[in-house]
Amino acid sequence: MAGSGSRFDAQTGLIVVDVQNDFADPNGSLYVTEGEAVVPVANGQIADAEAAGALTVYTQDWHPESTPHFEKDGGLWPVHCVHDTWGAMFHPDLRVVGDVVRKGTRGEDGYSAFSVRDPLSGDTAPTILHGLLVERGVGRIVICGLATDFCVVETVTDARALGYPVVVIRDGIRAVDRKAGSGKRALQIMLSAGAEIV
Repeated sequence: MAGSGSRFDAQTGLIVVDVQNDFADPNGSLYVTEGEAVVPVANGQIADAEAAGALTVYTQDWHPESTPHFEKDGGLWPVHCVHDTWGAMFHPDLRVVGDVVRKGTRGEDGYSAFSVRDPLSGDTAPTILHGLLVERGVGRIVICGLATDFCVVETVTDARALGYPVVVIRDGIRAVDRKAGSGKRALQIMLSAGAEIV
């Protein structure tokens, strides 16, 4: 590992999941309690990754105005992260220095950084992320971001299914807890999948 105590090297990638205004700002339409607290933690990881020459990738929900993902169109969620709106932008205090993977651009459920799912048929398709990691020789990933019980846990389980060793930064995640305790359950799912939570 490069540097004193760094968890990064050139073969380790950092994935910063959905640190966007709608999730990380109290005025966001799908605000995650304490979501803004992940920003300084993420920035610290980004600085460490940069110093070690590691790849940093940011995921970004980027939805159309209408999608079966939204409650108004038959889905689960309030309207959030509509492309090119304030809510879809990264939190202004987040350092953005790497590649961006946009999810849900055609109305899919974009929970995992690695895949999207058609909310009607259930069909899944990969995002560009796995190809990006392969191209850059990344064999291990570190994850932080929002939200623990949706996009983080799905990204972690997909990464483990693809064979990546995964480290999750505990201080750098927060849960929606749409159902009470779902954040804690997500941590157990990640541990059961073989992720390390530090």
